[in-house]
Parts: sequence; C-alpha cells; structure tokens
Amino acid sequence: MTAAQQDVVGQAKAAWLIAAILLPPLGVFLARGITPAFWLTVVATIFGWLPGVAIALVFLLAPNRLPIR
Repeated sequence: MTAAQQDVVGQAKAAWLIAAILLPPLGVFLARGITPAFWLTVVATIFGWLPGVAIALVFLLAPNRLPIR
C-alpha cells in the first residue's frame, strides 16, 4: 500500500469513528454495510445512545475479535 492509499484508509476510519459516535448504526453501516453487526447496533441504539455507541466502537475497533461480520 502506498502512502497516499494509507492516508485515504486512515481518513475513512476516522469518518467511521465520528459517525459511530454521532449515530452508531451509520458508522457500522459505512464500515461494513447492512450486516448482522449493523442490525445489532440498531437494536442497541434503540435501548439507548450509549449502548449503541459502545457496540459500534467495539465492531469498528476490534473487528477480528467478534465472529459477527
């Protein structure tokens, strides 16, 4: 990967994290699309903003530790 490509990927990840904090399902959707992880984030956000943010950040920051796509 070139330096320019790494910069673009870094900017995309920053955008996903900001979106995950403001509107948790949006951040997961931008990073993974409509997958079970997205729907789980929607359900968690229905219960409250903070649970939605927590699960969205887990999905975005530790994607390999969870078996959910």
